[in-house]
Amino acid sequence: MISVIGVSASYAQTKAPPSAGQAILEAIRINEPLDFCGEPVPLDDPDVRERLERELLVSLDNSDDIILWLKRANRYFPDVEKVLKAQSLPDDLKYITIAESSLRPLAFSNKGAAGYWQFIEGTGKKYGLEISGDIDERRNVHRATQAAVTYLKDLHDLFGSWTLAAAAYNMGEDGLKSEMLIQKVNNYYQLYLNQETQRYVFRILAAKIIMSNPERFGYSPSKSDLYAPRRTETVEIKASEPVPLHIIAGAANTYFKIIKDLNPQIKYYSLPAGTYSIHIPAGQAAGFHERYEKLLADWIALKNDSVYVVKKGDTLTGIAKQFNVPYRALTIWNNVGGRKISPGDKLYIFSDSLKESRSREQANP
Repeated sequence: MISVIGVSASYAQTKAPPSAGQAILEAIRINEPLDFCGEPVPLDDPDVRERLERELLVSLDNSDDIILWLKRANRYFPDVEKVLKAQSLPDDLKYITIAESSLRPLAFSNKGAAGYWQFIEGTGKKYGLEISGDIDERRNVHRATQAAVTYLKDLHDLFGSWTLAAAAYNMGEDGLKSEMLIQKVNNYYQLYLNQETQRYVFRILAAKIIMSNPERFGYSPSKSDLYAPRRTETVEIKASEPVPLHIIAGAANTYFKIIKDLNPQIKYYSLPAGTYSIHIPAGQAAGFHERYEKLLADWIALKNDSVYVVKKGDTLTGIAKQFNVPYRALTIWNNVGGRKISPGDKLYIFSDSLKESRSREQANP
């Protein structure tokens, strides 16, 4: 149900309160000029106006989404805007993140697109994002935005307009080039495209219209209603082997969940071997590496004292029961998932039961 909470004070003073339907008509009536990235939207074309009104109505019918757009934008748009400004690109491009993911870092499509900008794996890697079994930078708002604006700039250079660049971002550059060649049309608004792409720029425009003036549509969030930007510092970690995130959390004087929330590009429970820039809560960078090295040394000592050598006939389920540990914890500690184990394999088991078993074996050799 669409709800527009009031139109204007002057309107209320001169006329009887409008019906819900009339309020909606007033709200979606676009009389002022509209542009996308500085390119005029031809609202004098009835078809263009109809398509825009449709997307406005669809968006306004989902008030929960709009509220979350506004809340999340306060957290994420400053970073996106900073990257756009650094590249001298139009600010309107930030609304693509609304159409693509509603600013959800873990958004994932059935076509394999992921993250804020919904990159597919091949395009993401082409534009410098790390996408592996352990890390997915499509989920990192800063890195993904850097890749997206570079891609969009390339598309703009190729097609000559931001509307066509956005369409190509949605359907692929080869697909758009084919349609332009077949139809002999080089204007987005006059192209006949697949339904998703025909609606795509209008969905972005609807987000821009609503979010740039939410009061017009009855949304007046206070500052306290909005999600605050996360205050963070960045530390560099060089790891020769996977490092459990609880070690990083401990060194940052915070919780595992906070490290995951600040670094959604880390897919699982450990940071893989390599060199990575990691966000930690503001104020914790001082002394971080000293705390980290101590915790890591303690962890390595514990790990070396927690090795179980797989015997013939062992199964993960049986080992978990034998040492009274959850099966899932056992698979996470050892990054084995559903993989089969073989005699001679070494597993880490952090359980007093393992120590007790060793003591019994030593007492009865």
